[in-house]
Amino acid sequence: MKRFALSLLLALSMAGACGRKTAEIVNPLDIKMGDPYVLLASDGYYYMYGTTDSDNGYSAYRSKDLAGWKSVGVVYEGHAEGSWTESCFWAPEVYERDGKYYMFFSSNWKDNPTNELENFRIGVAVADSPAGPFKDMYNRPVFDPGYPIIDADVFFDEDGRCYLYYSRCCYKHPVESEVAAWAREQGMYDEIEESWIYGVELKPDFSGVEGEPVMLLCPPKEMSDAQSEWESRSVTCGEANRRWTEGSFMIKKDGTYYMMYSANFFGGENYAIGYATSDSPLGPFTKSADNPVLQKNTAEGGDITGVGHNSVTWSRDGRTMYCVFHGRTSATGDERVVFITPMDITDGRLSVSLP
Repeated sequence: MKRFALSLLLALSMAGACGRKTAEIVNPLDIKMGDPYVLLASDGYYYMYGTTDSDNGYSAYRSKDLAGWKSVGVVYEGHAEGSWTESCFWAPEVYERDGKYYMFFSSNWKDNPTNELENFRIGVAVADSPAGPFKDMYNRPVFDPGYPIIDADVFFDEDGRCYLYYSRCCYKHPVESEVAAWAREQGMYDEIEESWIYGVELKPDFSGVEGEPVMLLCPPKEMSDAQSEWESRSVTCGEANRRWTEGSFMIKKDGTYYMMYSANFFGGENYAIGYATSDSPLGPFTKSADNPVLQKNTAEGGDITGVGHNSVTWSRDGRTMYCVFHGRTSATGDERVVFITPMDITDGRLSVSLP
């Protein structure tokens, strides 16, 4: 396999050792996973969770240095007695709060009287260890907005309030736009379905939400919009009759909220990452003129495509941010594999280094 080597100096406090350690992160990692999320837990390990080929829950990996990863096995099993879950376990994120670990994730809901093909909702499970086993906190989703939702991201603000961000699925959500009209004129698609990112305040016990969800990000309506070209590539290239806005991840720095998000078909080469900013956790958000900040590099002679659905983790001293995302190479084919690379926010501008 063609690999992309990236040597990083990581500040580590290793048990039984002192000083600084040098670890080499070799991209892509030898981990076949989509939607990767990395948590630096209080036990001193980094834990990685994500979407795999399993249709029965989640496995995890752990590392001391972000470079060498070992499997810890299955951490959450779906279809358990009393569980609300049915199939398609996607995009888990885990948060440590008051000595407990909480996993937010997406799955098809068993309660499906109209036999919807996509019946996704978001649930929460809890464990005493980041290695699990995680058990459902409730025998139902966190809440039901009345449409399928995926890609949960929870942000804990400095004032003690917490917010849930998610993506409404494209399923049965056709939206009129200039891109949709163009696709009809070209004889490509009769309609274009879209996914939109929403935010809502989360109850402190994660049992539900406060107030109504607010739509925060969606694809551009006009083709003249500066964001339209990169966010519409799956349609204009003939990959799919959908425009996605998904995989959100929230960061706050110097009073500004930075929402990273992914656009285009997750299974295609045009999947890419952008970001938007706001002065409030529930918007309004303004997309960056620098978008996309991470995309395929084949036009520059590289070998990486389909990059997206990222999370962010930090070095142990909190000084260095790392973008964790999935992508593909010619060697890995259709398999999604994990990349970890430095990122930065300077003077209000977010940037990511592609290996």
